[in-house]
Amino acid sequence: MHPKTFLILLILTSNTFALDNVKRKLNNNSTLTVLETSKEGEFYGRFRLNSFSFDWDEEVDAKRGDHQTLGVGGSLHYKSTYFKGVGFTTGLYTSQNPWHMDEENLAYYKVGKGVLNRHDVATKNKYGMTNLAVAYLELKDKKNSVKVGRQIVESYLTKSNDIKMIPNTFEGITWASNAISNHKLWTGYLVKQKLRDHNDFHHLFAYDDGAGEYDKWRENDDTAMHRGITLSKLNEKGIKDRLLFMEFSNPKENDFNYLVSYTLVPELFSTFGTDLTYKYRTKNGYLLSPSFRYMHQFDHGAGTIGGANLKTNNVAYNNIDSVETDLYGIRFDVGKDRWQIRSGVSKIADKADIISPWRSFPTNGYGYTLLQYNWYANTTSYVLQGDYDFKEQNLHAQMRFGIQDFDDDKAGVQADSNVLQLDLIKKFEDYKNLYTKLRMVRVLGDENTVALDGTKKLNPSYTDIRFEVNYLF
Repeated sequence: MHPKTFLILLILTSNTFALDNVKRKLNNNSTLTVLETSKEGEFYGRFRLNSFSFDWDEEVDAKRGDHQTLGVGGSLHYKSTYFKGVGFTTGLYTSQNPWHMDEENLAYYKVGKGVLNRHDVATKNKYGMTNLAVAYLELKDKKNSVKVGRQIVESYLTKSNDIKMIPNTFEGITWASNAISNHKLWTGYLVKQKLRDHNDFHHLFAYDDGAGEYDKWRENDDTAMHRGITLSKLNEKGIKDRLLFMEFSNPKENDFNYLVSYTLVPELFSTFGTDLTYKYRTKNGYLLSPSFRYMHQFDHGAGTIGGANLKTNNVAYNNIDSVETDLYGIRFDVGKDRWQIRSGVSKIADKADIISPWRSFPTNGYGYTLLQYNWYANTTSYVLQGDYDFKEQNLHAQMRFGIQDFDDDKAGVQADSNVLQLDLIKKFEDYKNLYTKLRMVRVLGDENTVALDGTKKLNPSYTDIRFEVNYLF
């Protein structure tokens, strides 16, 4: 049975059950019969609108251009109760495009590509996406949860990044356990991914280098994907792109937090990462919190296959056949009541680029600003961030200022830039489930950077404006 057909039948069946006036109050992890696993479950969802306007300071024919688009849709979820520790969850998502650019401008989409599938538009003239991005079976008890199927996976290097219409999800099996007192063990084995702008699940670490003009949009075409790890090369070597991860952490409410993570893509690369955070509250109510991040990326063959640079342009890299490298991050937070100030810095070793094409941003929380891919080799980024809650107006404001120092010699890396970002999140007293978000980014970059091979880098300056409306039900 097709997944969408299954969900429709499930909804119709559950609506029939709703006519039954006989209700039982059951524990969340227990039902009386298999039938009541569906009967006593719950629906929830979201209506959503996302609009994007992106303007380059300098457009370049066939490479980049201004673009605008709109996504309208949402999601409908069904979560069953549990029969002897077994339950299921499904999530049907849709993103429709009543306003978009002409088909010939598809290649220019940057931020706006997250609300449509470029391959479907180019090959089928089909705008809009509807897919069953979440559908998993869960087995759980008081200390363990095992999920099998399509699911959101928020690990060190995999994220949902649900800031557009449809989240980034994965197919596989995950296990979360708190059997060790005051700690969480979180592990998983993932076999496929569905990026936010894809309708179908696809390879999670293979760039499609097929002969077709639009084949590049079929597999993992994420901006941060390593373009040298191609489908043809993996097939030639008999490598199956799979991802395993394991994490160990203590509760976030502790004064001292630690997280240790290991992610492996067999025969290609692996990443060890650790985050350490200490929180101290003074007698007069100030919160002081330093944090440290360290990542080490091991090479298990990816360097020889794809090279050190994510774009396969290895000019000015010391060892072009290795992806081994390191990332360091330090930040300090100070806050009280309704405000907080953060200062952070991230540094990538002058070895290879960090590989993270699953919507997790390695510099996030340290040197990251919106839409900035600043984990190339020999890159240092600085961020100053301020948050303030206007509680009386139900408004949260956040401003970031970032300085990005890339390696001028490296031809496969962008030019230096400064970033100013403003986010405004508005909630409404009379409509508790409604909120809006306005995000504005201004990037000013170096227009005259020349790489070691004599090529002039493109001007990275642009203006990015996004407006989002959400209604939860």
